[in-house]
Amino acid sequence: MINREQLKFDDKGLIPAIVQDSASGKVLMLAYMNQEALEKTLDSGVTWFYSRSRRSLWQKGETSGNVQKVREIRYDCDGDTLLVSVEQTGAACHEGTFSCFSRTLNGEQEGEQLFDPAKVYGSAATVLQELYHVIADRKANPQEGSYTTYLFTKGQDKILKKVGEEAAETLIGSKNNDKNEILYEMADLWYHCLVLLAYHNITPAELLAELHKRRK
Repeated sequence: MINREQLKFDDKGLIPAIVQDSASGKVLMLAYMNQEALEKTLDSGVTWFYSRSRRSLWQKGETSGNVQKVREIRYDCDGDTLLVSVEQTGAACHEGTFSCFSRTLNGEQEGEQLFDPAKVYGSAATVLQELYHVIADRKANPQEGSYTTYLFTKGQDKILKKVGEEAAETLIGSKNNDKNEILYEMADLWYHCLVLLAYHNITPAELLAELHKRRK
């Protein structure tokens, strides 16, 4: 167990974690950990984080293979930020670059594109189906600590409320003309829409068939 007294988690139980490549010293990404994510990171030797949008733990590279082997973890003088030194496999950024911090303020991108996100994550239909499969499994086999399980436990009204909230936040992101905000909020919206489909036992294939029918 980690001695919580030496670290200052915020009022949501989270602490920011700056991830740094141990060989080059390059900053790779910023994510958040809660107590459980930190413990799993120490136990497994690879990075685990807490998703604020999904309210669940996730392992870096679990699906892409771009795992981060932990070499050292430090905390700053205030005890409110972690510095995680890792051996990075492949790219840290989901867009295919080694570091998430590869873009300058004038819009230029630095660093080699290590992979094509479309090839890694597959077609939209494949991604939606894979995510839906996980959601449906959480419905059939509830797991403690799973945000998806929490939604199904709370029921239809909670799911509908989240769909409405995420739709509103997507609208705000669009009005702000902020690409990153739009992508973040719309990803949340699509996820909650998939949860709603699963609640009604409707599959993405049925939805795609409806769209295909309208296209004709």
